[in-house]
Amino acid sequence: MRRMSRRGFSVVAAAALAGLATAGDAAAAGRRPHKGRELRGMWLASVVNRDWPSKPGLPAAQQRSELLAYLDSAVNRRLNTVVLQVRPTADALWPSTREPWSEYLTGVQGQDPGWDPLGTAVREAHRRGLELHAWFNPFRIANHTDPSRLVATHPARLHPDWVVPYGGKLYYNPGLPEVRRFVQDAMLDAVRRYPLDAVHWDDYFYPYPVAGQVFDDDEAFARYGAGFPDRASWRRDNIDRLVREMARRVKKTRPRTQFGISPFAVWRNIATDPTGSDTRAGVQTYDDLYADTRGWVKKGWIDYIVPQVYWNIGFAAADYAKLVPWWNDVVRGTGVRLYIGEALYKAGDPAQPAAWQDPAELSRHLTYAKDFPEVRGHVYFSAKEVGVDRIGAMARVVADHYQEPAKPPR
Repeated sequence: MRRMSRRGFSVVAAAALAGLATAGDAAAAGRRPHKGRELRGMWLASVVNRDWPSKPGLPAAQQRSELLAYLDSAVNRRLNTVVLQVRPTADALWPSTREPWSEYLTGVQGQDPGWDPLGTAVREAHRRGLELHAWFNPFRIANHTDPSRLVATHPARLHPDWVVPYGGKLYYNPGLPEVRRFVQDAMLDAVRRYPLDAVHWDDYFYPYPVAGQVFDDDEAFARYGAGFPDRASWRRDNIDRLVREMARRVKKTRPRTQFGISPFAVWRNIATDPTGSDTRAGVQTYDDLYADTRGWVKKGWIDYIVPQVYWNIGFAAADYAKLVPWWNDVVRGTGVRLYIGEALYKAGDPAQPAAWQDPAELSRHLTYAKDFPEVRGHVYFSAKEVGVDRIGAMARVVADHYQEPAKPPR
């Protein structure tokens, strides 16, 4: 299935990468002793009903039952963290004061589903000993380009000057200070209401590039771009401001709530920048999404980072065995925790390379990552595959690595 969710463009970019090759040697930084605390997480996606709810318009009781079943599935797999997507498209899975109820609940944007999904998820996750990380997408408004399909009171309809159509979708313009303030306010509404263990952002900042299309922010650049050497520098500053400001406001609102980000795993290729990774990816977050993910870690703006290392060991253009040590080195000495995003959804998918047909591939990832002391856990995309487990890859991970329960890092 082609994913329409947080990694939709990531998957397209990955598919454009080169084929398989022999894994390069990666020097290990000394074997990490087993510790009692590691993050074991899964993403639970709501966009286009990818994982949950199974379809829009279900009765509230059935939606709740499905949600609790996913939490139970996490416990059964000895996971300890659920990353629940609660703002997939400038909407809300809680009674937000700023944005409409999500259409993925009822099928009608703005319609009250008759219960509080996020409040229930936080309460029931904690009851099961799970952390609940609330996953927000900052700028995506809709998976179409027709503003008239949004509910009449939607902020994007009230402020059409905030909106940029691009690649068949609608986005808020990150170059406008009022947009950056608004999206922060919308997300912080949930932080104020609930004892969230973390605010979690995915890999969408400026959108992934679409051939032949231009993200039209000319007016914003003319207004706010003075003093920057080029538009790319200005765009990166916009995203830097968003991250830095949100980090500060989360801690001010609820000091114990973490702030983490899960980016596409390639910051820059080494051919572009000598400090980049030994990869040949078609997308680089610094250059294409204007997201300086390495810089955020080095500056200590975030509590944790979960690079989406969605390739097998030995993949020529983006080798798992080269990206993990690169991220280990980036994080060292910063105090930022490193978790690795794992492509469970690829296991057993016949469209994927041969390595993903082997149920042991993911288990080998965890075995390899143990040699790098900064790796403090793994997060699996996504919850549906954690339960269905097409070829037993998740069961193999549990048998090999999760024989005993573990608590998340403090």
